[in-house]
Amino acid sequence: MSLDDVAGSSSLVRLHGLLDRCVVDTYASDFVSWGFYEPRYWRNYAHTHSFYEVCLAYAGRGTFTIGGETHRVETGSVFIARPGQVHEIISHRRDALGIAFWGFTLAPGRGSAPSRPGWWRGLLDPGRPVLSYRIGRLPATIRALADEADQPQSGQAGMLAGLGATLVIETARAFADDDDLALAARPVDRRSVTVATMERYLLDNLARPLLVRDVAAVVHLSERHAERLFQSQTGEPLMAALRRLRLERAARLLLESTDPVTEVARRSGYPEVRPFSTAFRRQYGQPPTLFRRTGGTFHLQSR
Repeated sequence: MSLDDVAGSSSLVRLHGLLDRCVVDTYASDFVSWGFYEPRYWRNYAHTHSFYEVCLAYAGRGTFTIGGETHRVETGSVFIARPGQVHEIISHRRDALGIAFWGFTLAPGRGSAPSRPGWWRGLLDPGRPVLSYRIGRLPATIRALADEADQPQSGQAGMLAGLGATLVIETARAFADDDDLALAARPVDRRSVTVATMERYLLDNLARPLLVRDVAAVVHLSERHAERLFQSQTGEPLMAALRRLRLERAARLLLESTDPVTEVARRSGYPEVRPFSTAFRRQYGQPPTLFRRTGGTFHLQSR
């Protein structure tokens, strides 16, 4: 999404009272300000806040004076006034400045620890730069927030909380150092992912007739390759795993439900009771009816 889309985000002001708080990493964030200035001449005289105020320029240009220094701001820049910093924004008269802005606080919360705590310092440290061109997903997030405020639907609170957390993170990323942002990609063992996919397919389809070809097709492998890969990582053939999982389901159903044995067999992938009972006895040492009566405790069968 481009900066042009931010121009249609005037509904951002409707977030007052809709999005008040979110939790991200170790911080709780309270949103205290939402705003949108159209690209016409305006001046925001020197003032200060008790919160972080962030502006994204989507049109025109102007100046941002903070800490006695004046910075040129223009389309595609994001700039910030941290708590207690006196600042002033003046739009250019001919090439008028248009901005979307938001204000939030950050306080220790109950979120999970950040993967690299130091990466927040670009946002938190008052001595760090106040101007950035690393806008990342900020335009898309702002537009999504505005759309959610303008066209509310069920689940709005959860959607806004998630987008609010994204906004805070993208703001922090805009002012972070490259070294602080860099994370090594976690290696993905695709063989393990493939086997996990096959196992999940087995569990989801225990009641249906299954062949090796069905499972292999899900992971786009030949039957031979799928069989070999599955056994090398789990220690048992695919069909053996299927039988074990079916019988484990049957054992749970016998203990946790009052379904007739015929229904337990059907739900476990056995359309006929006789082969089910034979397989169950082989696995658990007793027929299904006795297993249910003894609560699955084998030594009670003689009483």
